[in-house]
Amino acid sequence: MARGRRYDKEPKLNIKKVFGVAIAFIVFIMIIISIIKIVKTNPEEEYLSTAKYYSMYLDGKWGVINNNGEIVISATYDEMIVIPNNKQAIFVCTYDIDDATGSYKTKVLNEKNEEIIKGYEQIEAIDNYDSKQNIWFEDNVLRVKKNNKYGLIDFKGNTILECEYDDIYSLKGVTENLIVEKDGKLGLVNSKGQTIIKNEYSKIQTLEEGYKNEYLVANESGLYGIISTTGNNILETKYEEIKYISSTDTYSVKTDGTWQLINIKGETLQTADGKEYVYAKGENVITIKDGKYGIEKLNGESVVPYDYDELKYAFSIYYIAKKDNKYGIININNETVKEFEYINMYSVEEGNFIVADKTDTETIVLDSNLTQKISGIISEINIDKGYIKVYSNNEYKYFNFKLEEKQSTEILSQNTLFLTKKDGKYGYKDKAGNIVVDYIYEDATEQNSCGFVAVKQNGLWGSLKKNGAIACTPSVNLDNSIYVDFIGEWHLSDEGLYYTK
Repeated sequence: MARGRRYDKEPKLNIKKVFGVAIAFIVFIMIIISIIKIVKTNPEEEYLSTAKYYSMYLDGKWGVINNNGEIVISATYDEMIVIPNNKQAIFVCTYDIDDATGSYKTKVLNEKNEEIIKGYEQIEAIDNYDSKQNIWFEDNVLRVKKNNKYGLIDFKGNTILECEYDDIYSLKGVTENLIVEKDGKLGLVNSKGQTIIKNEYSKIQTLEEGYKNEYLVANESGLYGIISTTGNNILETKYEEIKYISSTDTYSVKTDGTWQLINIKGETLQTADGKEYVYAKGENVITIKDGKYGIEKLNGESVVPYDYDELKYAFSIYYIAKKDNKYGIININNETVKEFEYINMYSVEEGNFIVADKTDTETIVLDSNLTQKISGIISEINIDKGYIKVYSNNEYKYFNFKLEEKQSTEILSQNTLFLTKKDGKYGYKDKAGNIVVDYIYEDATEQNSCGFVAVKQNGLWGSLKKNGAIACTPSVNLDNSIYVDFIGEWHLSDEGLYYTK
């Protein structure tokens, strides 16, 4: 078959066309880049413009606002609207509540007030909390009910677990761990619906709050054991009680009414004999006897005598100790390396440093060599962002977890306003150090994730926008509030759970 005339000769590039196409492509790319620059905010400010949603309360009713303070869902509901993940427009609403029968209905709305998930008797967010009364919701799953059975779905309505369980609820103090109950037996799944522990137990608990590598389980007889996240039995379910002492190699267990120290093989290392095992680190165990703290080896050999009112492991060979109502630091050889002259002391594991209160108004921070690096009033230790905020010499200073002083513009690099103080009054600078808001406020806060700052004037609070303009004229008395935070004209409630006017 003939190839046709266009193939009769070797093909040649049409330089003019190629050049024209190249120019067109470059122009196209430049247009796209220009559009992106117009549409997208400065990356350092991007988090300030990302849509977020918050429950709000107004005139006895509940609704939703966004991070600009704009009303997304009008305040028309009798119960607080639950927002499991404030970066997603998933609003769980409760309505038609009958207090006499305890019945109610639920629905899920988006930011357009549209009902987006249907086909279930109930749709609910799964709540959780810890010992410090921090409250949150599982941020990627919802509990659903159909034919009087419970299952799990994601925020798009996709099934994660079929509705075949008698109940589903959170494992308290741990994220993404859900108890599933079926035929009177408990099991554990993660937020993807994957089984962690089969439905075979009467109890499932965390060994330590926030810790989810191993779990404490109890059988029908009430005997306890430990199971790992992979389903392996760490300790058989044969103990009357098990106490986690911060070690995956050593546990304190109770058998026949007697506490023992055992290893991961279940072998007895020693019997308590009036002692209580508190914390294990390597070969050393903090113990209590007759109300006093000491340290022993795993084999029972005394390392630090029972001379202290408290003992806590800090790091390396150092322990925080309390004696005669004062705190100091000892090493594993029971040598005092920091005198007992502090009213309080604790270590921050994430930064490998120690915070010690000398008085009610003076705190110092010691590095891993126990050298003092910071002095002042600690107003914030932010674990997530890795910084310490200190009030010293009439100004706020910032330090990273290496205890290096940094400018607020380095620590709070996404902010547009930076708190500053002069002659006892607060104002704000921009990133370049220019005064944006003059020193006229008696109190003020750093910029929040929505871009607003709270300011106090004549005893009343208001807010400023991210460019320093007034969003809410100071007019709100928040003397009884623990938290001071604003989104436009809305201020955080006393409970810290929602915004109101």
